[in-house]
Amino acid sequence: MAGTRSTGRRERLRAETTAEIKSTALELMGTGGPDAITLRAIAREMGMTANAIYSYFATRDDLVTALIADVYTALADAVDAAWSASAQDAPAQRIQAWAHAFRGWALANPEGFRLIYGDPVPGYRAPDGGAAPDAARRVCVGVTALAEAAWAGYEQPHGDAEFDWEDFDPGLLDKVRPAFPALPPAGVALAMRIWGHLHGLIALEIYGHLRTQTLSPDKLFHSELTQLVKTLGLEA
Repeated sequence: MAGTRSTGRRERLRAETTAEIKSTALELMGTGGPDAITLRAIAREMGMTANAIYSYFATRDDLVTALIADVYTALADAVDAAWSASAQDAPAQRIQAWAHAFRGWALANPEGFRLIYGDPVPGYRAPDGGAAPDAARRVCVGVTALAEAAWAGYEQPHGDAEFDWEDFDPGLLDKVRPAFPALPPAGVALAMRIWGHLHGLIALEIYGHLRTQTLSPDKLFHSELTQLVKTLGLEA
């Protein structure tokens, strides 16, 4: 019994230290950019020896991979939950719920947003298949679901019909076509345009570019969403 308690204590302490290492890495990135993520800097910040931290992550890239997996999964969970909680017969509300969940997560986790959508970590090499393939697929499918929700009533502007499957990366199509077999190439293009609307405004906010332009970023984002929904021919 004592041995079991001791093992459990060690596992708990290891999990707590691992979480602190990840948290410290994101804090260092927030203040010093992606260059600041080094195992030695994290060890110094935490009062650990370099050798001790290597027992948790053998390389800096192992740590970055773990960070990306955590961050991406948290984002996927947030937007999936918002989508699932919204009514299936109300596409405008579903799109707005997904978008607000994405922005809310980004504002609460700016360093995480920058890690997966902004500043690359110099010299980082992701493992084969990516650092978080399942989470990346879920977010990609989520964005495409926004387009599918609007597609039936969407009035395609001139040029939409010109899209072919050859216009898209095969890796993207591997993610979205099995989930949306009836969606044509123009529907995938619509998903990318919706993503551009949402991601672009959120990125401007996360990187501080809106601070000198508006005191009401919430109102600006809501206005953008309202206009997007109208453009898609949906009732808000």
